[in-house]
Amino acid sequence: MIRRNQRFLTQLYMVADFLVIQASFLLAWWIKFRSGWLTYYNPLPIESYSYWSLVYSGIAILSGIVLSLYLPKRKKRFADEFLKIFQVHLISGFILLGVMFFVKEINVSRQYLAIYIGIIMLSTMLYRFVLKKMLKSLRQKGFNRQFILILGAGTLGKRIHDNLAQYPELGYEIFGFLDDYQNWNTLEAKHYKPILGTIDDLPEILESQMIDEVVLALPLDVHHKFPIIIGACEKAGVRTLIIPDFFDYLPARPYFDNFAGMPMINVRDIPLDMAGNRLAKRLFDVVFSIFAILVTLPVMVLVAIGVKLTSPGPVIFKQERVGLNRRNFTMYKFRSMRMQRDDEEDTGWSTKEDPRRTRFGTFIRRTSLDELPQFFNVLLGHMSVVGPRPERPFYVQQFKSEIPKYMVKHHVRPGITGWAQSNGLRGDTSIEERINHDIFYIENWSLLFDIRIILKTIRNGFKNAY
Repeated sequence: MIRRNQRFLTQLYMVADFLVIQASFLLAWWIKFRSGWLTYYNPLPIESYSYWSLVYSGIAILSGIVLSLYLPKRKKRFADEFLKIFQVHLISGFILLGVMFFVKEINVSRQYLAIYIGIIMLSTMLYRFVLKKMLKSLRQKGFNRQFILILGAGTLGKRIHDNLAQYPELGYEIFGFLDDYQNWNTLEAKHYKPILGTIDDLPEILESQMIDEVVLALPLDVHHKFPIIIGACEKAGVRTLIIPDFFDYLPARPYFDNFAGMPMINVRDIPLDMAGNRLAKRLFDVVFSIFAILVTLPVMVLVAIGVKLTSPGPVIFKQERVGLNRRNFTMYKFRSMRMQRDDEEDTGWSTKEDPRRTRFGTFIRRTSLDELPQFFNVLLGHMSVVGPRPERPFYVQQFKSEIPKYMVKHHVRPGITGWAQSNGLRGDTSIEERINHDIFYIENWSLLFDIRIILKTIRNGFKNAY
């Protein structure tokens, strides 16, 4: 098996980034000065541009080191790396402009610099994405493995074993367990790796076997052994990971902060708590909703005419929903059902054979055309393009006492579509499953994730709608 040398891979990434930057310089030079696609103006020879490309290489690699671009990526999502690459080259570009201003270099084409840095970002993201896919494939086939020793063969330890078995592309192989009390029965012995001894045997096993990481999956009542365990691991040069036995209460991506000089886990810290992320998502929502409104305006006009001609009553159906920070707002839809009488209370689910639907309403619900006015909700700031679907106050009051973590969904703006809806959880489907998907989205948000959900929603054709 091929074992990883992290220092070598870090250096390899730096060399690869350097080569990509130089290749991008040549391509940007050709596009600006030789292709004929742009206005030609070149007061400096190519040697001057190559000099500044070398300067930029140094700035970008140093920025990458400072911003942790070259840390181990086996456990990281590509979305995190994508954002980090964008951040590194955006900062590096401003630093380069600052250096050029300081030395009074005014003859380098700014249009060339924009093309140059743009190509660097795209090509770096592309080669790293391809490389990540290749490494996952190799690990899935058994190459580049890392060996893990699990301390604790109880419920938590067995859960770690089962979870890692579902992700062979991560390249982790469990070497075995250590536990002071547990012993496998016949069925467990066939399913799980062997229990190699007790916790006290850890130093001897680390000395005699090639273990890359030790995972502590121990109950709270043995936490007094942690200093000895961590000391033994550090003495052997082995990484230590701690899985707290209260991890069910933590988010998927817990955030560590510092409070009064002590490390602290923020139980519900989410990416959209950051002002920069909120701004990026809001800008995306505004641009996307304006584009969607302009593109679908003829369709909305036809739907409005269809609603008016096929059923008496208003074209737009307005309904109170619970949104961001538990604030109520009015959500807009094209009306797809007959008008209810004044003495009727609308607290029922929409079902597949709902008798309240009009014939035209059945069509626009099945195709989700009734949702199009919600892009105006997005422009008004009530909703987002992507997010947990909003619910009526009647159901919010009911679900918040019945379903754990239900109210977490109100930490972000509700969406026209969401991770749950793109996976078919629309209409009369499991609320528990929807909430699990919503929480996963909230804790793992990124713009790439939003784009992925939008594309998946379009590809699935709004299945389960009725």
